[in-house]
Amino acid sequence: MTALTVASKGNQAITLPVLLLVHYLNGNDQDVNISIEFQDVEAVNEETPIKLDWRDGEVLQSAASIHAKLMENKTLHGQDPQAVNEWVTGGRVGNLAPTDFKSIEGPLLELDHHLTLRSYIVGYTLTAADLAIWGAIRGNKVAYAAVKKGAMINVSRWFKWIEETNDWIAPVVQSLNAHAQERKNAKSKEGASYDIALPDTDKGVVTRFPPEPSGYLHIGHAKAALLNDYFAHEMYKGTMICRFDDTNPSKEKEEFQQSIVEDLALMGIKPDKTSHTSDYFQEIYDQCVTLLKAGKAYADDTERETMQHQRFDGIASKRRDATIEENLARFEEMKKGNEEGVRWCVRAKISVDNPNKAMRDPVIYRCNPQRHHRTGEKWKVYPTYDFACPIVDSMEGITHALRTIEYRDRNPQYYWMLDALDLRKPNIWDFARMNFVRTLLSKRKLTKFVDTGHVWGWDDPRFPTIRGIRRRGMTIDALREFILKQGPSRNIVNLDWTLFWATNKKYIDPIAPRHTAVVLENAVTATVNGARQAPYTEDKPKHGKNPELGTKKVAYSPEILIDQTDAQSFVQDEEITLMNWGNAIVRKITHSLNPLHLSLVTSLDLELHLQGDVKTTKQKITWLAKSGQELIPVDLVDFDFLITKDKLEEEDNVDDFLTPKTEFRTKAVADGNLAGVQEGKVLQFERKGYFRLDRAFRHGESAVAFCIPTGKVNAGK
Repeated sequence: MTALTVASKGNQAITLPVLLLVHYLNGNDQDVNISIEFQDVEAVNEETPIKLDWRDGEVLQSAASIHAKLMENKTLHGQDPQAVNEWVTGGRVGNLAPTDFKSIEGPLLELDHHLTLRSYIVGYTLTAADLAIWGAIRGNKVAYAAVKKGAMINVSRWFKWIEETNDWIAPVVQSLNAHAQERKNAKSKEGASYDIALPDTDKGVVTRFPPEPSGYLHIGHAKAALLNDYFAHEMYKGTMICRFDDTNPSKEKEEFQQSIVEDLALMGIKPDKTSHTSDYFQEIYDQCVTLLKAGKAYADDTERETMQHQRFDGIASKRRDATIEENLARFEEMKKGNEEGVRWCVRAKISVDNPNKAMRDPVIYRCNPQRHHRTGEKWKVYPTYDFACPIVDSMEGITHALRTIEYRDRNPQYYWMLDALDLRKPNIWDFARMNFVRTLLSKRKLTKFVDTGHVWGWDDPRFPTIRGIRRRGMTIDALREFILKQGPSRNIVNLDWTLFWATNKKYIDPIAPRHTAVVLENAVTATVNGARQAPYTEDKPKHGKNPELGTKKVAYSPEILIDQTDAQSFVQDEEITLMNWGNAIVRKITHSLNPLHLSLVTSLDLELHLQGDVKTTKQKITWLAKSGQELIPVDLVDFDFLITKDKLEEEDNVDDFLTPKTEFRTKAVADGNLAGVQEGKVLQFERKGYFRLDRAFRHGESAVAFCIPTGKVNAGK
């Protein structure tokens, strides 16, 4: 039996032409019966998304060989077999498979010219040539979009004619799309679509993540890093470079660079190569000289504020028409780093009044005598990011530059640099940066918070840095999942932290051992009548649903500690459940005699009722035995957002929107098992939430546990 296997995840520009030919043969030749099977894979063998098992045992594993085999059947020949065969097997179908318009524009124009005054590709009836070419176009979303727009009149006319006069074609397309849609539906449950049709991927994919070593990575950087990693390593099996943009010695430190390397490793990102813009300082310098000699750049000593006004108003600098010799001489002074040199910068000579202000003679080189953390005293002039980035992208073989959407106005500038220097051009793809409510992602503003002591440091749990959110209790797996779910979309949104932390809860709940803590302020001592007089302990699971976490010691004694809030909620003779013990009846509630605090409960008398049904009680409370264990002091710390406004505008002064109090500490005691918990571990204090132990218990020093938001409330970052 002959069988066709189709990869539903494969390139439809390859699979649909074969599907149409097979369906045509099945319907028009009674001697042909080819079964069709869809597989939820990208390729049914190592290279192609389609395979044909012929009845004589022959296995065909390429689209070209399958076309040739099917064309042996005369049903597909039409009145001019040679011409039809040339269109189907001569490479024209495959020429329409690439998903970038530049590659398929030529074949489409050729087809458009051929179809002038023609209703069919060959002859006067439908042939395999029409089916195969139609299928290739319909399966290629770039080609299909061009045809639907009517960009090529003859192709559009022919395409519509074939579809309207052969009503069996639509169900074939739908069958393929149905399998693809099932996959997309499953993907949509997982998160965003990455099917963005990056151009020229058939030539290989090389991406880069270019952090500046002037601060710690924050969650916005994490998105850029993960997207570059995903497209390079998971989607296209290409190469990813981590390139440190170390062009500003005034801000950069080895400390920041090392932290970035460590954070990338923590996120599971393994660049194939690590480089520095400083590796190319000589080459970039030479390119600047090239621009100066070509009259495409000039030296300028206009005062910075005046330059800003001139650029904004479209006014030319008085230095714009300086001679090449003058510009080269001034660049040489800049290179020396002397008093004269620091007055000057070099600007690209692009435009004075371009509507896109990024094109108004941007600065491409500055003089900075400060020592560079890698190159030392060798250089006194440094390129700007906007000049260095396109040059090094081209030199390092970057094929796809993925950048946040705020760079979009600078994309023409990026390409101008490459055109002016006659360098190879990478493709640019813009994606939306990740913004969060009441959160600052500006490195300048974050640095100010650190420098002014408003936070403890770059790893402050209120900070959106990778280290900050990890210190708060975010797991790397949850971080990766959340960011990758946002995908490469260009839609700018202001995300709420609740979904972020809800994602994290899925990861920590199954592995967080359960502990008990009681708030010390106004904690209530309860006498438990019916309990053994001598304290004792029992082994209980650390996690009721995960026995692999092991057991813990639970202490029991006639006197126990209970939170004041729980005690105030009891009523006389109410039956409650003491978690990990059993039911008890509240026999006596004693309140404070202080007229200012009459609602305070000062003591309780409970009567054990272990035969009671825990399912019938409304109150299920945590407690701690006062004897039989060492109670461990612990500070329970929660946080609020650093700023009060959901989104700060450019004109807003950060100091006007600072949250007055962002740290909240509660003194508590915990069960004795906490003494053995190591710093950094995640746990749950039952009925109080999830916590990360920021400081382990040491005798004479309380443990410190940071509350981990779960997404149920608008918890602060």
